[in-house]
Amino acid sequence: MKARLIGVFAALVLVLSGCAGLPTAGSVNPGLALGEAPEVPDFSILPNRPQPGATPEQIVEGFVAAATSPADSWAIARLFLAPGISRTWSPEVGVTIDRPGSRSLAALDADTVEMTLAPAGEVDETGAYHATEGGSAVLSYEVTQQADGEWRISAAPDGIVLNEQDFRVVFSTYGVMFFDPTWQFLVPDVRWFPTRQNVATRITQAIIGAVPSPWLDGAVFSAVPEGVVLERSSVPVVRGIAQVQLGPAALDADPVALGRLLRQLQASLHGTGVAGVQLQVDGTELAVQPAQTLSTAVDARPLVQTEDGFGFLAEGQVAPIAGLSAPIHQLGARAIAVGRGADAAAVVPAAGGVVRVEADRVTSADERAGLADPAIDPDDGIWSVPVTQPAALRVSTSEGDVIEIANAWPGASRVAAIQVSRDGTRIAAIVTDTGRDWVSVAGIERNADGDPVALGPVERVVRLDAEGRDVAWLDDRTLGVLSEGPNGPVVAEHVVGGMGTSSTAPRDGAVSLAAGPTASSARLLAEDAVLFVRRGTTWQQTATGILVLASQLGAG
Repeated sequence: MKARLIGVFAALVLVLSGCAGLPTAGSVNPGLALGEAPEVPDFSILPNRPQPGATPEQIVEGFVAAATSPADSWAIARLFLAPGISRTWSPEVGVTIDRPGSRSLAALDADTVEMTLAPAGEVDETGAYHATEGGSAVLSYEVTQQADGEWRISAAPDGIVLNEQDFRVVFSTYGVMFFDPTWQFLVPDVRWFPTRQNVATRITQAIIGAVPSPWLDGAVFSAVPEGVVLERSSVPVVRGIAQVQLGPAALDADPVALGRLLRQLQASLHGTGVAGVQLQVDGTELAVQPAQTLSTAVDARPLVQTEDGFGFLAEGQVAPIAGLSAPIHQLGARAIAVGRGADAAAVVPAAGGVVRVEADRVTSADERAGLADPAIDPDDGIWSVPVTQPAALRVSTSEGDVIEIANAWPGASRVAAIQVSRDGTRIAAIVTDTGRDWVSVAGIERNADGDPVALGPVERVVRLDAEGRDVAWLDDRTLGVLSEGPNGPVVAEHVVGGMGTSSTAPRDGAVSLAAGPTASSARLLAEDAVLFVRRGTTWQQTATGILVLASQLGAG
């Protein structure tokens, strides 16, 4: 913790002068320029209104289809409802996302219509996305014939239903940013909100007067000072500037905390078309300087082990790392994870176990048998766990202490791969639970000294259809996943708190995956020692003779 505490002190010195969707933004990785909005199709889905003489089944089908238009609080969808429920139905409660073509309707009797669908995921009222178990779900609707002879829905579940394709159009992802415990890193809590529907207001409300998602609570923190609230619930954007009106308690708030809050809001609104943020009280801007945060970008060069040595690969040559390359090369390493600033590494030597390498010294980190490849965190803590004992997760600190981590993947029978996020707040894993492989994440809870002591609730990212092999943080909110399917290896990219895409790996026998400088530039190593780099939607061979592809946590 010593190095991080020094960073916190430096940062302090610098700063002393309801809905159903989710957006994301990254403040620490390269992306859109400040004030630049993501490209969104300039059209709206305009669903059909109720047609004269429609049957009960057609009314229910039209009501569900009208969820594609959130305008005026889903005004078109409300036309399918009887007058009483039209005022009380709450679409903002959540979204059920189903697979295209999975819906079927059946009339149970003259007054009840059931819809069966195959859920792919769901979004709760805070905009947080959750993976589902699969299978099917049934929604029930009651219908009543009105005085004019037309059928309308008299009882319906709150929330809306969208298929995966429509969901990606109607909703957008945003990163509601929180801080790590040291206030050095910004951490995205991905939410989905209706596209272009009061986004600045929704994001601000998700920070001020709200809390992180339950699985992140205890691992990340908000900078909102105690007693500070939104004076106005709406956040107007005037000439590109979001004007956040705070209550009078902000006048007495710690300027350091207000600087962090300003940075938190700036980063969260980045990429939404907002060029800047003002904190105001009674219409007067507070004189606040935004806090400084650290980047989590990794080196653009692959970090590899070859017959000639270990280091960064550039133009066919391996550039060694002082204090690491020589001992790692001598160990005959089978897996390597390099810490922030390349000061330390977790290594699986040919002899087994896990060792720590730093300053040309090698010390034991974990001598247990059957370990998964280790991970390393920003404090150079080395994380290790036996493949068949997920609950036996432990951390070997840079001071030489061993910490047993509580609440590690309850119910899991196997853990195939782990990796800690570059900000040190989350751990991703491929675990076997109830006979299926899942990619999951959990927040890392730390004590007052900054030492990790437990994992928070497990959040499932995606259920794999094949055996999971490796997982990597491609950026602060995207996981790369390598799995072995019946037709060969598959590489997938999944947003933590969102959906993903997958493609066939460029070659059979893929053994490991690592991040590149962007989420779309992952590296993949095949068992024949060929290294591939992803460029957009294609994989390109970039080197041969690569024995180990190492993970890296970023610059110091």
